[in-house]
Amino acid sequence: MNSIAELGKFFEQRAIPTYSRENYDKYLNKEGFVFNVPSIHITGTNGKGSTAKYLYEIYRSQGYKVGLFSSPSTTTLFEMIQANGKEISSEEYLSLFNRLEKDFEKYELSTFEMQTILAFTYFNECGLDLAIVEVGMGGYIDATNIFTPCLSIITSVSLEHTAYLGKSVSEIADNKAGIIKRDIPVLLGKLEETAMFAIRQRAKETESNIVIVDDFHNEVVEKNKITFDYRPYKGLELSTSATYQLKNAAIAVEAVKMLQDKFVVNEDAVRKGLKTNLLPCRFDYVKPNIMVDGAHNPEAMKALTETLAKTETRPIHVVFAAFRDKNIDQMLISLGSISNDVVLTTFNHKRARTEDEYFLYLGDYKFVDDYLAYIKELEAQYPEDLILVTGSLYFAGIVREALLNDK
Repeated sequence: MNSIAELGKFFEQRAIPTYSRENYDKYLNKEGFVFNVPSIHITGTNGKGSTAKYLYEIYRSQGYKVGLFSSPSTTTLFEMIQANGKEISSEEYLSLFNRLEKDFEKYELSTFEMQTILAFTYFNECGLDLAIVEVGMGGYIDATNIFTPCLSIITSVSLEHTAYLGKSVSEIADNKAGIIKRDIPVLLGKLEETAMFAIRQRAKETESNIVIVDDFHNEVVEKNKITFDYRPYKGLELSTSATYQLKNAAIAVEAVKMLQDKFVVNEDAVRKGLKTNLLPCRFDYVKPNIMVDGAHNPEAMKALTETLAKTETRPIHVVFAAFRDKNIDQMLISLGSISNDVVLTTFNHKRARTEDEYFLYLGDYKFVDDYLAYIKELEAQYPEDLILVTGSLYFAGIVREALLNDK
């Protein structure tokens, strides 16, 4: 492969509508691939990316050599793979792919399978102390699920990807519980009982100890800042006013406590790591009057709108786009609780919901083709208001990149 642009087109062609691990497992078995970096494995409907980022920064703050593999929020490939505070370079990425391309083609691996092997190979060769690994989707058959971690984390469980993971919360929880390994502890966010039952069953089978995240206390929300207590720490600080991040930060702190015997972390490192800037498109003010947020399911949208109701006094104008497999009914209802100006749009992705696919909603919502032109119109017409871009992590990432590059 001669360029990153060429590689990007190749990955786009190899994305698959349905998933089976048959080819991937053949590759792993016949080529003898092993991921041998001590790792924390994280899954969940929402919060897994932010939890992973908090852990990455906490352990980096302690001085450990740490890698982070996460799902992308924008069009760049490189943000998926980070080590010691830096994204993998385009030269490193292309060189690594070219080295492995023959096997990728031989076993006809899917895009995310290739991206996972690239990340794990890179981490194997970086001399890391620890890697933080976020699943792509689900757990049991996810391409990342090929190693025994130090700790498994399930942040949340709600209905998502029902065509792949299951038709009920219980089935989805069972799928996510596939990352639980024998005798390895599992840390859970606050889950509903149907999800807990499925996870307890898996933990019992694998003789894995379950820990449920404790409550945080005394939270105080200010502009771009939250302080809170989580035992044993007082006055921990987050560099965001997104209250839904409190749950993710609490999980990260609890994970660090659970692994103190393997990876010692002092209080200063915990505090410094939590104050990091979050991943892009999480309650992300790209401009003072424009926010992009990748809320892409009902649970995430509810958390976003509840937070905005508490933190924003300005009128809010919403530009919304989503993938066609998402439950947008509840998402739009949540948005209606904070705005009476919600506009639908689409974006350049084969899974993006088109105007025709919004037909049930066009009687109640306006549709625009050119979302960037419309955002500029809103800026000019309502300079004192807030413009919220949401509905899809990918869409939020595209808009974020376009706005930051529009000098």
